[in-house]
Amino acid sequence: MASKLSDLAKAKKIRYFLINFTDLKGVQRSKLVPASAIADMERDGAGFAGFATHLDMTPADPDMFALPDPESATILPWNPEVCWVAGDLYMAGKPVEQAPRWVLKRQLEAAAKKGYVIKTGVEPEFHLIDPEGEGLSDPKDIDPKPCYDQTILMRRYAVISEICDGMQALGWGPYQNDHEDANGQFEMNWHYSEALTTADRHVFFKYMVRSVAEKHGFRATFMPKPFTHLTGNGCHVHLSIWDKTGKKNLFEDKKDELGVSKLAYSFLGGVLHHAEALCALTNPTVNSYKRINAAVTASGATWAPNTVTWSGNNRTHLVRVPDAGRFEFRLADGATNSYLAQAGFIAAGLEGIAGKRSPGKRLDIDMYAEGHKVKAKKLPLYLIDALRNFEKSKFLKEALGAEFHAAFLKIKGQEWNDYSRHLTQWERLHTLDC
Repeated sequence: MASKLSDLAKAKKIRYFLINFTDLKGVQRSKLVPASAIADMERDGAGFAGFATHLDMTPADPDMFALPDPESATILPWNPEVCWVAGDLYMAGKPVEQAPRWVLKRQLEAAAKKGYVIKTGVEPEFHLIDPEGEGLSDPKDIDPKPCYDQTILMRRYAVISEICDGMQALGWGPYQNDHEDANGQFEMNWHYSEALTTADRHVFFKYMVRSVAEKHGFRATFMPKPFTHLTGNGCHVHLSIWDKTGKKNLFEDKKDELGVSKLAYSFLGGVLHHAEALCALTNPTVNSYKRINAAVTASGATWAPNTVTWSGNNRTHLVRVPDAGRFEFRLADGATNSYLAQAGFIAAGLEGIAGKRSPGKRLDIDMYAEGHKVKAKKLPLYLIDALRNFEKSKFLKEALGAEFHAAFLKIKGQEWNDYSRHLTQWERLHTLDC
């Protein structure tokens, strides 16, 4: 059998391949494979011990193998002799159903059976900080409203331009980069694509940003809320459904006021109906809830949702309609596992279509200033609340798979318990004398 990756290695002079998978905590795991061995790996997969990663396994489990997907092959722009490849996990010849990439692929298969192609785009935000992680990389970046500041942006030109050049070389279609709302915060945008491609690119993007930042003497973090007084790192997901040819946007209806079809509104209804449980996937860390339930930041707004509401071109809601034929889901943060977040949105949206769910009333108000005037479901306050909502969701358990559902709850439950056992200085200051 011909090896696509071997052919690529010869054509591009690749010496090594990083065969990669992402575990349930979003950690990227890889084996570094010489090009001379890649044909065997493409046939049999690279071996891993699942218990050594954040998957629900034990040392008694057999090896699992990551079969590289040649369609995901991405040559490192900053080190072109190495090629990154996303892998699909197998154990005993069967897919590892708790593996995040499989969870997304199953939802895309479900969509395909209905004649749908899902297209998505992401807007990942990140901070450039000092190597020790104690402060920002730029001591002059202190303005309370630094968003789009040209001078600050250009002080980090070397880092941002190298990442953008890399995306251009990879054919992603990057189109804008900016300094974001928080001091030290940046966002980089590239063109949307089919959902699995976007998820693979998002995973690689995080690796690329961290690697290039380190090369320049900085550290990049996608942590949802790295500084209490500054706006946190979101990861807005744009989503639309297209016909099986991928040429007709089924979410678009020019007769609608917002340019959105009935099919799209039903999809939205499903996402909003399941939003409180989806938070476990889109906001998967303890720190996540310090972003969506934050006090007003230095800039004057958190830019994060805290209610299950939707609107037109209005950034104070969980969902906005920025343009005809697509939704922007503003819930996810920088810690989200792109495979799982997209899988969750797709599963919930397809359920909404099947049940012809209504998204409810559109709210054209500033939710930060006037939210107290309306009755709206609140997002979870803590990770444990989101996990309990996810655990109670029989629909998400069935849609995403019982094996994944149980494994995710176990891994994230352990994380919450580890956090709960941690004694903070705040507790000592406020309760030693109670």
